[in-house]
Amino acid sequence: MNVIAALAISMVFVGCCSNVVFLELVVKEDPGAGNLATFLQFVFIAVMGFCTVGKFGTAKRNIPFKQYLMLVGFFWTSSVANNYAFDFNISMPLHMIFRAGSLMANMAMGVWILKKRYPPLKYLAVFMISAGIAICTIQSSGDVKAPRETHKDAAEEERLQFIDWLWWCLGIAILTFALFVSARMGIFQESLYAKYGKHPWEALYYTHLMPLVFWLPTAQNLVGHVKIATETPMVEVFGITLPKQVLWLILYVVTQGLCISAVYVLTTECASLTVTLTVTLRKFVSLLFSIMYFRNPFTLGHWIGTLLVFIGTLIFTEILQKCVAIFLPASAPVEKKKKK
Repeated sequence: MNVIAALAISMVFVGCCSNVVFLELVVKEDPGAGNLATFLQFVFIAVMGFCTVGKFGTAKRNIPFKQYLMLVGFFWTSSVANNYAFDFNISMPLHMIFRAGSLMANMAMGVWILKKRYPPLKYLAVFMISAGIAICTIQSSGDVKAPRETHKDAAEEERLQFIDWLWWCLGIAILTFALFVSARMGIFQESLYAKYGKHPWEALYYTHLMPLVFWLPTAQNLVGHVKIATETPMVEVFGITLPKQVLWLILYVVTQGLCISAVYVLTTECASLTVTLTVTLRKFVSLLFSIMYFRNPFTLGHWIGTLLVFIGTLIFTEILQKCVAIFLPASAPVEKKKKK
């Protein structure tokens, strides 16, 4: 493994894990700030891409503009839906577990759209991932917490809890929708790369630049959450005083850029197996940190579901089989001695 690959792997863990931490800090301060966080992320990457990939608007595209429109539609929808789900009482651990189930959605889309066929072991892996997500979802349904004060009247509190649960169900539906939209985007992206060649940095730039106009209808929502962010308590960092939520948003955006860049470098420097293993381990580390540091409720059922998701992922990507092959190599066939 070369130095660049090793650095990329370390940056995936540093950038992506810290990014999840800052996102959780953002949504804990303001559960509806997911849309604002996504918008700022898109602006940051679009500006960086304009300077580097776009060369200040002078670089020519390798993939036609019309093709990017479809890709942008998928990418923007899945990104906004994923972060907007936090506004519907979705906890960070459940959010991460859902995101880890992307292989299930990819396989379902592959079977449905591309008419692919998979070996039985992959179907088993997808069943494990689906079961794990279902178990975690059922476990979380009994502990839905909305950012509000408990009502003094028991009957009214029970009614409010039911409403909170309904909003949570909508959040689950949004996450499920985002999961399959992201999978459909992956299939479309594969077809683009097969036809026009791989241009990941260009795709990253245009998928963040072109959707910026989509936020115009949500301008009022963005302004509202900017106002909330500026009204949070002030903190001092390196001699600079700024609102706490503004600090979290800045750190979220910067680490998101670092995370995405590290993953893209990793895909160019390492085999897909290494990339998948790194990303999977990163998700697991982020989940553990979220549970331990933020004290998010996590029962035995959650742990069982989580293990099913991650073991299923390792089986699907054939990492587990290869690890077993390393430690338990197949014995060479013994040749029978021929009788003279």
